[in-house]
Amino acid sequence: MQTEAERWYSLKEIMVHLGVSRDTILIWIAKRGMPASKVGRLWKFKISEVDAWVKSGGAAE
Repeated sequence: MQTEAERWYSLKEIMVHLGVSRDTILIWIAKRGMPASKVGRLWKFKISEVDAWVKSGGAAE
Protein backbone atom coordinates (compact mmCIF):
# COMPACT_ATOMS: atom_id res chain seq x y z
CA MET A 1 0.00 0.00 0.00
CA GLN A 2 1.45 3.33 -1.06
CA THR A 3 1.08 6.40 1.14
CA GLU A 4 0.85 9.85 -0.37
CA ALA A 5 4.04 11.85 0.07
CA GLU A 6 3.89 15.39 1.38
CA ARG A 7 4.55 17.86 -1.41
CA TRP A 8 7.34 20.42 -1.47
CA TYR A 9 6.41 24.09 -1.08
CA SER A 10 8.08 27.09 -2.70
CA LEU A 11 9.63 30.07 -0.95
CA LYS A 12 6.62 32.21 -1.92
CA GLU A 13 4.18 29.68 -0.47
CA ILE A 14 6.14 29.57 2.81
CA MET A 15 6.22 33.38 2.91
CA VAL A 16 2.42 33.44 2.69
CA HIS A 17 2.02 30.53 5.14
CA LEU A 18 4.15 32.25 7.81
CA GLY A 19 3.32 35.87 6.89
CA VAL A 20 6.96 36.99 6.67
CA SER A 21 9.21 38.44 3.96
CA ARG A 22 11.58 36.63 1.62
CA ASP A 23 14.56 38.18 3.41
CA THR A 24 13.33 36.89 6.78
CA ILE A 25 13.04 33.35 5.41
CA LEU A 26 16.56 33.49 3.94
CA ILE A 27 18.00 34.79 7.23
CA TRP A 28 16.22 32.02 9.15
CA ILE A 29 17.68 29.40 6.78
CA ALA A 30 21.21 30.80 7.12
CA LYS A 31 21.31 31.69 10.81
CA ARG A 32 18.60 29.73 12.61
CA GLY A 33 18.59 26.37 10.86
CA MET A 34 15.15 26.62 9.28
CA PRO A 35 14.50 23.29 7.52
CA ALA A 36 14.83 23.82 3.77
CA SER A 37 16.34 22.09 0.76
CA LYS A 38 18.00 23.76 -2.18
CA VAL A 39 16.95 22.34 -5.55
CA GLY A 40 19.12 24.04 -8.14
CA ARG A 41 18.63 27.75 -7.42
CA LEU A 42 15.29 27.24 -5.65
CA TRP A 43 14.53 26.71 -1.97
CA LYS A 44 11.91 24.04 -1.22
CA PHE A 45 10.15 23.32 2.08
CA LYS A 46 7.97 20.70 3.76
CA ILE A 47 5.15 22.43 5.67
CA SER A 48 5.24 19.83 8.46
CA GLU A 49 8.97 20.43 9.05
CA VAL A 50 8.59 24.22 8.98
CA ASP A 51 5.63 24.13 11.37
CA ALA A 52 7.52 21.87 13.79
CA TRP A 53 10.54 24.20 13.61
CA VAL A 54 8.36 27.24 14.39
CA LYS A 55 6.62 25.43 17.28
CA SER A 56 9.97 24.44 18.76
CA GLY A 57 10.98 28.11 18.94
CA GLY A 58 13.16 28.29 15.83
CA ALA A 59 11.53 31.51 14.65
CA ALA A 60 11.52 33.19 18.08
CA GLU A 61 13.36 36.50 18.32
